[in-house]
Amino acid sequence: MQTILITGAGSGIGRATARAFLDAGWRVALAGRRAGPLEETADGHENALVLPMDVTDADAVADGFARIGADWGRLDVLFNNAGIGLPSAMIDEIAVEDWRGLSAINIDGMFLCARAAFGLMRRQVPRGGRIINNGSVSAHVPRYGSAPYTMSKHAVTGLTRALSLDGRRFDIACGQIDIGNALTEMAQPMTRGVPQADGRIAAEPVMDVAHVAASVLHMASLPLSANVQFMTVMASAMPYIGRG
Repeated sequence: MQTILITGAGSGIGRATARAFLDAGWRVALAGRRAGPLEETADGHENALVLPMDVTDADAVADGFARIGADWGRLDVLFNNAGIGLPSAMIDEIAVEDWRGLSAINIDGMFLCARAAFGLMRRQVPRGGRIINNGSVSAHVPRYGSAPYTMSKHAVTGLTRALSLDGRRFDIACGQIDIGNALTEMAQPMTRGVPQADGRIAAEPVMDVAHVAASVLHMASLPLSANVQFMTVMASAMPYIGRG
């Protein structure tokens, strides 16, 4: 039975993806800061492992991945998903502590979880595995007033590229899924109106988050001899192509 650890599994994209993998017969480790939402995601499924873990805490991350190694013997896939955003604002209006809070999750957390997964995958027998980083369409073009989030997602792309290169000799593949306007609690404001490149406020089309979960499952199900390096899955009519 294949195994995956999903960060940010207590809500949104993480929850939808976790349930898709459980339905597909995978063992799924559900990582997040609060046990309650993770239990809700698991919904009593016997193949779910609830793993309360703060991705910004290096010791907690190390302990979480060590438990995977001890309980399951190996990790086939990490979906490095946990992330947050900030309200739209000009960079000089953003509190430094808000930037540091976002970067701790979106950058430090991505690094710490990738580091732990890489170390486990290169030493397990048989060695190898796959890391899928959750980027964003903002890893390519920014939204208006989104300097912290956009900066963090460009960092994720750098991590993806570096791990793709460094992982070759250890049979570790790394890819990135860039998501646009999947309808989750975080994306609800898009249905009511969000700032556009010209300063207008306008509602944007959204898509069912199930399409994201299906896309991650496809990426994870490939043999290690094949890799989706970058995938963009988005609401077809969202203002992405041509924005900025």
